[in-house]
Amino acid sequence: MEPELAAVQYEMVIQLPLGLLGFEGIKKYVLLSPPEDEPFHWLQMLEDDNLAFLVVSPFAVVSDYQPDIPDEDAVYLGLESPEDALVLNIVTLRGKQSATINLKGPIVINRHTLIGKQVILANAADFTLQHPLSLAEQPY
Repeated sequence: MEPELAAVQYEMVIQLPLGLLGFEGIKKYVLLSPPEDEPFHWLQMLEDDNLAFLVVSPFAVVSDYQPDIPDEDAVYLGLESPEDALVLNIVTLRGKQSATINLKGPIVINRHTLIGKQVILANAADFTLQHPLSLAEQPY
């Protein structure tokens, strides 16, 4: 099922000035959260509403995830406290009953300014690009 882009208010647009890896030219996104998809969300490209990334809060699916956002990225994003950061990880579907999430390079968004960046964590060596996530275990 494709996520549908409802009327988007300009102040709800997430700006990724550097884009995402492989999509550097796409700067504006909107986060869609259909209740039937919880705990997953869609990070939909504003410029092309047919393209979206499936994302999830890592804290909803990996109990021991403790991302260390590099100081330079925290400054770039204007993060003054951990509560300012919305952390999302891209999900890759791998067949009907499994998926992986990228724990090394989360998308970090300032909840107040809606400016975000895909970052490489200072403790990236502690995590994997393809952390297994069993869709069968998800409560939806």
